[in-house]
Amino acid sequence: MLTSTLLLSNQLPTLQYSSTPERFDETWEAPLATLLGLGRAAGADFIELFLERRNYISCLAEEDSITSISPSLSTGAGVRVFRGKADCYVSTNDLSFSGLKAALEKGLSILGLQLPTPKSFIPEINLELLRDYATKRGKDAWLPVCSSIREMGEILLDGTAHLKQKASHIQSRRATYFRDWQEVLIAASDGTFARDIRLTQSVGFNLLCADGANRTSISDRAGNTSDANFLRTWDSQQAAEKIADSAGKMLYADYVESGTYPIIMANHFGGVIFHEACGHLLETTQIERNTSPFADKKGEKIAHESLTAWDEGRSENAFGTIDMDDEGMPAQRTLLIEKGVLKNFLADRTGSTRTGHPRTGSGRRQNYTFAAASRMRNTYIDSGEYTIDELFASVDKGIYCKKMGGGSVGATGQFNFSVDEAYLIENGKITKPLKGAILIGEAKEIMNKISMCSQDLEIAPGFCGSVSGSIYTTVGQPHIKVDSITVGGR
Repeated sequence: MLTSTLLLSNQLPTLQYSSTPERFDETWEAPLATLLGLGRAAGADFIELFLERRNYISCLAEEDSITSISPSLSTGAGVRVFRGKADCYVSTNDLSFSGLKAALEKGLSILGLQLPTPKSFIPEINLELLRDYATKRGKDAWLPVCSSIREMGEILLDGTAHLKQKASHIQSRRATYFRDWQEVLIAASDGTFARDIRLTQSVGFNLLCADGANRTSISDRAGNTSDANFLRTWDSQQAAEKIADSAGKMLYADYVESGTYPIIMANHFGGVIFHEACGHLLETTQIERNTSPFADKKGEKIAHESLTAWDEGRSENAFGTIDMDDEGMPAQRTLLIEKGVLKNFLADRTGSTRTGHPRTGSGRRQNYTFAAASRMRNTYIDSGEYTIDELFASVDKGIYCKKMGGGSVGATGQFNFSVDEAYLIENGKITKPLKGAILIGEAKEIMNKISMCSQDLEIAPGFCGSVSGSIYTTVGQPHIKVDSITVGGR
């Protein structure tokens, strides 16, 4: 073990460390602190080490059979080096001291830096006492408690059996589940030293029904963090009833007529449009690239005064909840928009360095092969002052978008989203089901047309892809009214 703070670089090959290989704990402090000091001695302004162990498994049931079980184990680390406003990232699956040192040396060389000469002193990096969120919250016990492979299969097959009972004209029925367990350790040259365990699970159905020329496909998914018993408590019968009811209504629905309509958008996964069309534009990754129309609008009105929006990592068990981000910063709540006025952006360390916006605990990544970037967590439009009845009463003729589907968003906020389940609104009442609706718009225009928000905020799990890979996020909103939007159809 290292016993002297006056370490010379030529002593590095002789150092012996005994870090615990099956757990990230205090025994990793000495080697990581040495590597951070080595990077500083080479001339780097800042160095961050991200270590990860992952245990992932997914299970697929099709009809009455389990057709796929896919486990995955991985271990690795990422080294990020900063010099001025420039940075580089190198990853490795070799967590030995020599393996991490080689990754650090590669990162330094990319920025034109070299390891110090043999007689150079290596400065001591004093890391904080380990902030161990995993031990504090009993997370080390989660993995053994999770459902076994046999239990996963039994629960999913029960689910597809419920679909068979509840739906008609079935072409295919599927149930899917995954469990993602992740242990991370972060050490940085500013003294950050923190550990956490994350447990993310999701289960859901996909149902395809057809009768002659009539076809419909409906999906539904539940997600959770931090509950090892999540799959056991999933109500597959209720979920099957819900998706079968939606499929039955949409199977024979009329196609929507193209035009411009007022719409009422349901709560829960309806929040995906705000996430995609506005949330991404408030991340500093967009501001760095000059692709956000809101880059210089902080303190200005960018949305209707009825709209307040948050991004946070603290909601109990929500899909995007984290005790700390992937740069070791504790979770917090970030007010994005208050009564239409832009209040804050989402910033990771790099984004803060390059834009000046304060870090918000939003540095996230898919795994150790990605550098962290500013990303959303639990992002939603907050509850408003109206009742749902008041929203519908304000619409003479429009569309109720009950369930959103997939879509795409351009770099500066142009979007189109399909609606999986929609209904015609006439004189404030829902009349008949509609299918084929596609919502088309631009973020900076639509945000000013969300004129009414109800009191029934609900959130839903989602998956978000961006520069740092695919991560787990939450979207959400109450029922909202959009005064007018282009609807594509027939």
